[in-house]
Amino acid sequence: MHRFLNFAPSRPVVLQPFQAGWAHEFAALAQRLRTAVGPGLVKINHIGSTAVPGLCAKDVLDVQLQVSSIADAVSLTQQLRAVGFQKGESLIYDMFHGLPAHSPELHKFYMREPLGERRMHLHIREAGRFNARYALLFRDYLRAQSSARDEYGEFKLRAAALFPHSIEGYLFLKEPVFHLLYYAAELWAENVRWKPADEDN
Repeated sequence: MHRFLNFAPSRPVVLQPFQAGWAHEFAALAQRLRTAVGPGLVKINHIGSTAVPGLCAKDVLDVQLQVSSIADAVSLTQQLRAVGFQKGESLIYDMFHGLPAHSPELHKFYMREPLGERRMHLHIREAGRFNARYALLFRDYLRAQSSARDEYGEFKLRAAALFPHSIEGYLFLKEPVFHLLYYAAELWAENVRWKPADEDN
């Protein structure tokens, strides 16, 4: 429990009720990304909490860009930087308990919005990998299961109340909940014969 005391104030955690406008903002962004990178992109997905109607969220658009091969992502990030998007210079890895830290199932490139624009996170992942599938499974499970969505939303509100000025503390508390939701989502996916969605735009 002492670890909770080690998070110094950093970026504030501000949650908002679900905004219908987030879907419209994603659609406009997806079209912009298509124009910037051309036909090489496999899929564009709206992911994260802003993609789940009824769920509170930080006002940050999370977007997944899927490519056929992670090697294709290098030229993709160059094209996006050319039109103002930031970061994406090197390969990084998502984290998931039970998978090696540098597993190919977790690799991605990560980019941010152009300077002065609304906050967005671009996750460039290889189609078919664990991390690309998980982002869609997490979203679709919460869309389909309102009770799980509502409980997760309540948890987020409590975590934000505990760490109102530390995004690191907020994420630290949320991490094991992602894994709990994953195991529930996998059971749901098996029962409904879920398949990852096509592109969202």
